[in-house]
Amino acid sequence: MKSLFRDWDRIRQRIRQHPLLICLDYDGTLSPIAPTPPQAVLPTKTKQVLRTLAAVPGVLLAVISGRAISDLKSMIGLKNIVYSGNHGFEAEGSGVRFKIRIPSAYNRVIARLERTLKDRYKTIRGVVVENKKPFLAVHYRLAEKNNFPSIRGIFRETVKEAAAKNLIRMKTGKMILEIQPPVDWDKGKIVLWLLKKRRGTAKGRNVLPLYVGDDITDEDAFRALKNKGITVFVGVPGTSSAQYYLSNTDKVHKFLERIVLLKSPK
Repeated sequence: MKSLFRDWDRIRQRIRQHPLLICLDYDGTLSPIAPTPPQAVLPTKTKQVLRTLAAVPGVLLAVISGRAISDLKSMIGLKNIVYSGNHGFEAEGSGVRFKIRIPSAYNRVIARLERTLKDRYKTIRGVVVENKKPFLAVHYRLAEKNNFPSIRGIFRETVKEAAAKNLIRMKTGKMILEIQPPVDWDKGKIVLWLLKKRRGTAKGRNVLPLYVGDDITDEDAFRALKNKGITVFVGVPGTSSAQYYLSNTDKVHKFLERIVLLKSPK
């Protein structure tokens, strides 16, 4: 995996030549990771560059997150971008409206699991069970590290029967355990869906998709865009499927600033 800026000459040419679909994760990509979700405030400078980028001709901007759409909107507060929540299960904005159909039995199962998990975690400090509708998330970033194995064990034991019956699916991220509907959908699939929509408005021109993210769930998007666009992992380079890396959210901001300079009308 290469540093994105070390390959900038080649990347710059591709960005200049094509209409863009820019997809960005939120936590750890636009906003630094925070102890709790409400504390992950979007930096003012990043909000400004997003506002500018969303108004650039030839650019469709999307934020694709594990958060609910309502949460994303309150954190970002901008128009003219696509908000995609719950890892791509829903999307709206900039002429886009999309929502995965949820099996009716799932809502009953998730209500029962929410009650059970809250009861089983009530003696462990720092664990937060969040109902994101339709996802259910267990956050444990604030818990003591020596409790991590038991937190994960309680989760697996609680959901294993429903998972075995294909009533739910499990997903893991950075200090988060999630329950999601038993539907074959992820960030990679919503990116490809958005890319198809973007191509439909590009008047025959070849659209270049860019995806920037830092979490395990972003790997689905990196794999989906292999040989199709530019994929960027945020953090210490390791085993990610992304082509490039940026070390932190400040570097992501600089990357977005460079795109604005390249694509803005002269």
